[in-house]
Amino acid sequence: MVGSKLTKRTDRKINKAKQKEHLKTLVENSSVSKVRSAGRVLKYGAASFRRNVWLSIAATLVMTITLIILIITIGASLILTATAESMRQKIDITVYFAPGTSGEVLEQAAEAMRAEQNVKSIDISDTNAEYQALLDQYAGEESIMAVFGIEGMSDQTLSKLPAAMRIKVYDPDNFSGVKYIVDNNPIFQENLDSSYEPTYETNQAEIATITSWANVAKNGGLILSVVFLVISILVIFNTIRMAIFSRREEIYMMKLVGADLGFIRGPFLVEAEICGAISGVLAATAAYFGFDMIRGGLVSYGVDVSLVDGLLRSSRLVLVYLGVIAIGMLVGMISARLAMKKYLK
Repeated sequence: MVGSKLTKRTDRKINKAKQKEHLKTLVENSSVSKVRSAGRVLKYGAASFRRNVWLSIAATLVMTITLIILIITIGASLILTATAESMRQKIDITVYFAPGTSGEVLEQAAEAMRAEQNVKSIDISDTNAEYQALLDQYAGEESIMAVFGIEGMSDQTLSKLPAAMRIKVYDPDNFSGVKYIVDNNPIFQENLDSSYEPTYETNQAEIATITSWANVAKNGGLILSVVFLVISILVIFNTIRMAIFSRREEIYMMKLVGADLGFIRGPFLVEAEICGAISGVLAATAAYFGFDMIRGGLVSYGVDVSLVDGLLRSSRLVLVYLGVIAIGMLVGMISARLAMKKYLK
C-alpha cells in the first residue's frame, strides 16, 4: 500500500518534469519559428521591392522630394528665426547730442540713462571720437579722404558732427523707458541735436521683414510638405496595390495552407519601409550637401546659420539621419497599411 503511493508520487514528479521539458521545447521551437518567419518576411519583402523596381523607384523619389521639402522648411524656419533674433540682439539706439558736447555732459546723460532697467549697455562718443571713426570708416576711399584733406574741411566737419550715445537694451521691443528719459530728462533736452532724431526704429523694418520670411517659409513649406506627403502616400499605396494584385494567386495559396495574417502582410510592410528608409537616407544626404554648398553665401549676407550648422557638424548629425529615416519609414508603413486594409482580403 505504502509502495503503491510512493510509486504514484514518483510517476507524478516524472510526468511534471516531462511536461516542463515539453513546454520548454515548444517555447524554444516557437522562438526559432518566429525568427525564421521574420527572416522569410524580410526576404520576401526585399524580393517584392526588386520585383516592382520601377514603381518602387517612383515611390522612393516622390517620398525623397517630400522629405527634402520638409527638411528645407524646418531648416529655413530655424535659420530665419535665428537671424531675426541675432539682429534683434545687435540693435542699438543712437541718441545724438549737439556738436562739441563735452564728455562730462555725455557721462552725466549716460548715468541718467542707466537708471532704466531695460538698458543693457551704453557707449558714449564725443565729436572728436565720431570724427575719427568717420576717418577710419573711409580710410580706403582715396577720393573721400582727399575731401577731408582740404584746408578748413576738418574744422567745418567738426562743427557740424554731433556727439553720440549708443544704447543697447535687453528687450528691443520695448523702448518706452529710454524714450521717456530722452524726452524728459533736462540733461538730454538741453544738449540734444535737433537735426537728428534718435534711431528708435532703425533695423525694425528689416527684422519685421525677416520674421515675415520665416513665417512664409514655415507656412509655405508645411503646405508643400503636406501636398507631397499625400502624393507619396498615394504612390506607395498604388505600389502596394500592384504588388498585391501581381501576387494574388500566391496570397490565395498561402491562406489555403493556413499562413498567418502577419506573415502575409509582412512583405508588403517591408517593401514600403524599404522605400521609406532609402528615401530618408537620400533626403538627409541631399540636404546636408545642399546646405554645405550655400552655407558660405548665407554667411556672407549676414544670415545666422549657427544653429543648423551645429546640428550638421556634430555627432547630432546621426540623430538627424535617424529622424528623417524614421519619418520616411512611418509614411511607408501608413501607406502600406491603408493599401492592405482595402485590397488584402
